[in-house]
Amino acid sequence: MSAALGTASSAPPLVLPEADWQARARDHEARVRVWTDPAQARASRGEKHPVYDFLFTYYAHRPAWLRRWHPGIGVTLAGEAARVYLTNSAYQETPYGVALDPAAFPARRHDFVAWLRALLAATRDRAPSFGCFGLHEWAMVYRQTPDEVRHNQYPLRFPPDELARIVESQPVRCSHFDAFRFFTPPARPLNKLQPARETAPEFEQRGCLHANMDLYKWAFKLAPFVPAELVADCFELARDIRELDMRASPYDIASLGFPPVRIETPEGRADYERHQRAFAARSEPLRARLHLACENILSARS
Repeated sequence: MSAALGTASSAPPLVLPEADWQARARDHEARVRVWTDPAQARASRGEKHPVYDFLFTYYAHRPAWLRRWHPGIGVTLAGEAARVYLTNSAYQETPYGVALDPAAFPARRHDFVAWLRALLAATRDRAPSFGCFGLHEWAMVYRQTPDEVRHNQYPLRFPPDELARIVESQPVRCSHFDAFRFFTPPARPLNKLQPARETAPEFEQRGCLHANMDLYKWAFKLAPFVPAELVADCFELARDIRELDMRASPYDIASLGFPPVRIETPEGRADYERHQRAFAARSEPLRARLHLACENILSARS
C-alpha cells in the first residue's frame, strides 16, 4: 500500500500491470461491499441503524464512492482497460499508461491540504488523553426531554434525573469540536474545554475517538488522490470506533447485539480506556499515511 503513495520526482513512475491493478480493484470492492451493501439495503427498506448508518449520513460519503478504487498519486495503470479512468478528469494518459494528473488537484483546495497536514501533525505530536470516558454522548442528551433525544427509538439506560447525576458526578473533558457542538446548552458549561472550529488544531489529540474516526473524513476528502485502500482502512477504523462510541453511550442498544460499556462504573471506565488506547494505537499509522498523502499532493503541485 505504501508504494501507492509515491512522491513526485523525475524517476520513472510505478507502473502496475493490468492484471495487478484489476485484482486490487476487485479486492477493494469485495472488501467494502461487506459494509456498503447492508447500508444500501437498509436505505431501500427505509430502515435506520444507529451505529453503522452514522458512517454514511454524518460523513456523507456515498457507498458507491467508497467502492470505487483509485491507485493514488504516483501510480500508473497499464493496459487498455485503464482507459476507463480517463472519463475522470483527474486522470491523464501518459507514455506508461493512465495516471492521476497532479495538476488536476483543484488549486482552491491547496490551502485545505496544507491545513490538514498541519492538523495531522499537531494531533500526532500532542500527548493523548484518555480521561473522557465517552461522556460526550451523555452530554448530548443531558437535561433533554424524551422527545428531544436524537435516537429516541431506543430507550435510555437511565431515567433523565439519574442520567444527569451521572454526567454531573464525573469530569467532562471533550476535546473534539464536532462532538462538543452537539452538547445540550446546559451541558456545555460542564465541559472543562471549550473547543471551537477555529481552534480545533489546538485541541485535537489521538486519544479522542472522534479525532480518530475523522481520519476517514480526511481520507475521502483527498480522493481520488489517495489510494482507495487507505480510505477503506480509515473507514474500518471509524466503524469499529463507532461501535464503542454507541456501546458507551446512555442508549440501550443491546437488542442490536451491542452490550453496553458501563462507563458509569469504575470497571466500565477501565474497559472504555482499554479500547480507547487500542484505537489510538491503530490510528497512528493511518494518520502517518494521510500526512504523507498530503505531502505528496502538495509537492506534486509545486
